[in-house]
Amino acid sequence: MGTKRSTSGSTASGGTSSPKSHAGKKRAHNSHHNGDAAADAPSDSNGIKSDVTVTADEKEKKRQNFIVRTIWTVVMIAGFFVLLSAGHVWIMGLVTAIQILTFKEVIALANEPSRPKNLPYGKAINWYFLATTIYFLYGESAIYYFKQVVLVDAYLLPLATHHRFLSYILYIIGFMLFVSSLEKGHYRYQFSQFAITHVTLLLVVVQAQFIMNNIFSGLFWFFLPACLVIINDIFAYLCGITFGRTPLIKISPKKTVEGFVGAWISTIILGIVLSHVLIRWKYMICPVTDFSANAFSGLDCIPNPVFIRQTFKVPSFLVPLMHKTTFEFAPIYFHVMILASFASLIAPFGGFFASGLKRNFKIKDFGDTIPGHGGITDRMDCQFLMGFFSYIYYDSFISSHHLDVGNVLETAIQGLTLIEQLELVSSLHKYLYNQGHISNETFQCLEKFIAH
Repeated sequence: MGTKRSTSGSTASGGTSSPKSHAGKKRAHNSHHNGDAAADAPSDSNGIKSDVTVTADEKEKKRQNFIVRTIWTVVMIAGFFVLLSAGHVWIMGLVTAIQILTFKEVIALANEPSRPKNLPYGKAINWYFLATTIYFLYGESAIYYFKQVVLVDAYLLPLATHHRFLSYILYIIGFMLFVSSLEKGHYRYQFSQFAITHVTLLLVVVQAQFIMNNIFSGLFWFFLPACLVIINDIFAYLCGITFGRTPLIKISPKKTVEGFVGAWISTIILGIVLSHVLIRWKYMICPVTDFSANAFSGLDCIPNPVFIRQTFKVPSFLVPLMHKTTFEFAPIYFHVMILASFASLIAPFGGFFASGLKRNFKIKDFGDTIPGHGGITDRMDCQFLMGFFSYIYYDSFISSHHLDVGNVLETAIQGLTLIEQLELVSSLHKYLYNQGHISNETFQCLEKFIAH
């Protein structure tokens, strides 16, 4: 390497010190060495300047990215709270948009732009399966939560009664279209698209639908779980850079055990504080009964018992320490601790899964839908798991499961014959008359109507 550098140096000096070569061989020989040093110096100087320029460019790029990221963070937070205040319909629209955009980003991972042009239907089959899935899921939710509206409408009743059969027929049509579109030379690509589409429908669209169901149960069960994931993400970062030392998982090298545990504790504490504020607002804790309601008009309901302070017995072994035998406690705080623990210990694995998927396809982000943040999927990877768990937990341990008008109507319409339905109506009229809730004239009029 030294010989090459000397030769390179003499070649360079030949051009720069040629005027001095007329003074003699000795001076030319000396100028040879001086030229070598002179040739090296500009090279090092240019290298330093180049490094400085690159560093400056990187710093400027990071600064611009930070500014864009901050602006869009403020825009997203403000927009979210505007939609939250506007009412349940707007939040459901937001969830629907997230479903569609996330589906679009994930199925694009394995896309080869030149392929769809040469194949029948192209990407249309993927979107057909999405539309069929949304029709099935939204129909199920509408029938479950609004039986008293759907089951009494002459046009909606047949659709509600045969909803699952119709959904299955629509799916089978899509399956047949896919099979008929298979072409030699493209089998691997087509089946990979089919598999990715169905996995995405399961992990994204179906799970997001349970987030939609959380909204029907009350905005509390939508807003709090989403906030717990965000709180955990923030404190995992803060605790990690503050005292993180031990790597947590290989797929995400920057995650540390200390940050993981610190975020868990912080999420539980802040989750309890946040829930203490939210349970005072009936707009957040009441189930959906009026889609025209918003944060300013509010909702009214009898709160679920978990939001009300209740008296519990102190365990006998703790009585000497607490110096009392009972204590008052709203059960919601215990449930929030469970939800916060899931958001801290389990939901992050949705993010790890997404990281592994991105590494597999050698991409940094799922898309560029949100400037400075990447794609929708990059922000929602943990939220899908959290929303699904929140629904299952609420339905298993919190929902009261009491009879309502919709349940009774469903049983009467789908389980009774016409004669039995009329007998039920007549018996109900007699009960209301005997209790003094309807007048004799009204009762006689109703009975004559039923008799005819």
